[in-house]
Amino acid sequence: MSEPVHPSHQATHGRRKPELSFWQIFNMCFGFLGIQFGFALQNANVSRIFQTLGASIDEIPILWIAAPLTGLLVQPIIGYMSDNTWGKLGRRRPYFLIGAILTTLAIFIMPNSPTLWIAAGMLWIMDASINIAMEPFRAFVGDNLPQRQRPLGYAMQSFFIGIGAVIASALPYILTNYFDVANTAPAGEIADSVRYAFYFGGAVLLLAVGWTVISTKEYSPEELAAFERLEQSATSLESNLKPEDKRSEQAYRSSSFIWTALGALFTLIIWGQDLDKQLYILSLGILSFGPLQFYCAHRLRQISKSHQGQSQTRDKQGLVFCVIDDMFHMPKAMRQLAVVQFFSWFALFSMWIYTTAAVTDHHYGTQNVLSKAYNDGADWVGMLFASYNGFAALAALVIPLLAMAVGLKLTHMINLFCGGIGLISFFFITDPGLLWLPMIGVGIAWASILSIPYALLANALPAQKMGVYMGIFNFFIVIPQLLAASVLGLIIKQGFDGKPIFALITGGILMMIAGVSVLFVKVPTQTR
Repeated sequence: MSEPVHPSHQATHGRRKPELSFWQIFNMCFGFLGIQFGFALQNANVSRIFQTLGASIDEIPILWIAAPLTGLLVQPIIGYMSDNTWGKLGRRRPYFLIGAILTTLAIFIMPNSPTLWIAAGMLWIMDASINIAMEPFRAFVGDNLPQRQRPLGYAMQSFFIGIGAVIASALPYILTNYFDVANTAPAGEIADSVRYAFYFGGAVLLLAVGWTVISTKEYSPEELAAFERLEQSATSLESNLKPEDKRSEQAYRSSSFIWTALGALFTLIIWGQDLDKQLYILSLGILSFGPLQFYCAHRLRQISKSHQGQSQTRDKQGLVFCVIDDMFHMPKAMRQLAVVQFFSWFALFSMWIYTTAAVTDHHYGTQNVLSKAYNDGADWVGMLFASYNGFAALAALVIPLLAMAVGLKLTHMINLFCGGIGLISFFFITDPGLLWLPMIGVGIAWASILSIPYALLANALPAQKMGVYMGIFNFFIVIPQLLAASVLGLIIKQGFDGKPIFALITGGILMMIAGVSVLFVKVPTQTR
C-alpha cells in the first residue's frame, strides 16, 4: 500500500533527496522529547529507587544491567524489522508508537514496585520499551534528510533530548520545593515526589511520540533506493560488499569455538576463584557469542547445500543471521567510531549510576538512604542532571555552527574534553551548590555524543540497512555499559575503598580518551 510523503518528496527520480523545512525537521524530531523524558526519569531516579528498596552501593551496577542489555538485544532486532516494514504508518513510525505505549505503561508501574527485584524487573521492561521507540528515530533522520542536513537533524534530536531531560530530571525537586510533595517515605517505600514525576513523564512521552507519528511522513523503499543510487556516485565510502568479501562458513565456525572456549574458561575462573559475581555478566556475554556464530555457520551450510548464493537467499536466512553477518561487515568508518563510542559511553554510564551515591557521600556526608541529607542530595542530583541536559539543549544549537567552522571530528574532540574535565572537577568542588558548573562541560559533551557520531555514521550506511546498522551501532554503546556494570562495582569497592566519587573521575579520563580517538576516524568527504 502506498504511503503519502512530504510535500517535497515528489518527483524523486533523477535528482537527489530534497532538503526539508525547519518545521518538517522539528516535527520529525519532536518525539525524542518524550522518549528522553522517560529515559531521564530512569537515569536520575532508578538508583535512588534501588537504594530505597534495599540495594547496597556495590549492587547498583548489576541492577542497572537491564538498561544496556535490553538495548543490545532489542535495537538491532527492531532496526532489522523496521528496514523491512512498510504499511499505512510507514517504515519506522509503527515502532515509535508501539514502543511509546509500552514505555508509558512501564513508567506508571515502576515507582509502585514493592520490592527491589520487582523494581529491577520493571527496569528491564521499561528499557526494552524505550529501545523499541528510540532505535528507529536514529534511522528516521538518515532516511528523510539529505547528507548536508543530517548534522542539523541529529542536533535537533539533541535539542529535544536536552529539553525533555531538563524537565524530567528536575520534576522530583520541583514537586517537593514548589508543590510541597513529600520527598521522603517510610522504609521500603518510594517517595511521592518520585511517583508523581513518573506519572507525568509517562503522559508526556506518549503525547510527544504521538505528535511525530501523526505529523510526519516517510519515503517509500522505492524512493529511498532511487535517492541512494544518485548519492552513491558522490560518496567516498564503500556501501556494498563484493561476494568474495563475505564471511565464510569456516570463519564463523572457527571463531565460534574460540569465543565459546574463552567464555567458558573465564566463567570457570570466576567460579573457581570466587571472584565478584558481577564479572559473570562479562564472561557469559563472551560465551554466548560463540553459539551465535555457530548458528551463522549452520545457516551458511544450509545455503551451500541448497546450491543458492547468499545474496539470493538473504531474505530467507533469518533475523539473527542477518544481524550477526552485517555486524562482521560494518563499514570502516563505523568500526572506527566504535572505539569513540566505547570510551564515551563507559564514562556516561559511570556518571549515571554513581552521581547520586557520589554527591550524597562526598558532598553531603551520608550513605543513609532514610536521612534527610541523603534525600536532599538525591534531589539536588536530579537538578544537576536537569542542568546538564539544559546545557546540552543550548549546545545543540551551537554544535552545527562549530562543525561548519572546524569540522565534525575536531568539534567532537573539543566537546568530549569539556565533559571529561567536568566529571573530574566533581572531586575538587566542595560546595554542592557549585556542582552545576561542571555540568556545563558534561552537557556540551552529551549533546555532541547524541549527534556527531550519528552524523558521521549515517553517510557511510546503505539506505536499505540504515535501521539494522543503527541498531548494531548501539552495540558500542551497550558493550561499555555491560563492562562498566561488570567491573565498576569491584573497582570502586576494592580499589577506592567504596568511594563512588572515583567512578566520576574514571569517567572523566575515559571521555577525554574518546575525544582523542575521534581524530582517527576516516569520514566521507560530505561530512567534513
